[in-house]
Amino acid sequence: MTVQVGDIIKSQSQIQSIVKKNQAYIQKETFRNSDMRDEMEFTIRVPHQQFESLINSFSDGFGTVTAKNIYSDDVTEEYVDISIKLENKKIYLEKYRDMLKSAKSTSDMLEIQENIRTLEDEIDVSEGRLKFIDDRVKYSTLNLTLFKEKVRSSTTSKVGFGSRFADSLTEGWNGLVALLLGVISLWPLLILVPIGIVIWRKWWSRKNKK
Repeated sequence: MTVQVGDIIKSQSQIQSIVKKNQAYIQKETFRNSDMRDEMEFTIRVPHQQFESLINSFSDGFGTVTAKNIYSDDVTEEYVDISIKLENKKIYLEKYRDMLKSAKSTSDMLEIQENIRTLEDEIDVSEGRLKFIDDRVKYSTLNLTLFKEKVRSSTTSKVGFGSRFADSLTEGWNGLVALLLGVISLWPLLILVPIGIVIWRKWWSRKNKK
């Protein structure tokens, strides 16, 4: 959800109150400041029973909603599939442990131990995935972006005619100073050119007399 607000700081305080009211928590918070606008991004986790209430809190009088996208994933099939495979792996793990106790040769023991290690790793991964799904089911996630457009973004676009007029005078004066300094830097030419003209005229006059 993206919401345009009038005051970022005030809205941030309101979010804290709304989150607490809906038994949610802020997982991540990011602030951006650009020439065009101020922007805050929140990742909010909320109990799925409170999701609609949280959405309505940001939709009703909080600001102007400019974008909203709500979607859900059905994880039932994946959860059941992982659970069944997990139980089977635990059964095989117990069988391999029993086999290890009665193993006769070193090679058999090493092979059984490798199978046990592989199953234990797979069981850890499956249990981790189930915990992740449980968390996603218990808590919904809201990615919320607040932004406030800036009236003016450039340093030369200041509020008030007086400030802009003063800037124009300053820029004009700086331009004049730069022009004068540029002319002064050409002083060798200002001296050499007249001398060259005088010498050329004397040479031309002598030539005509001859």
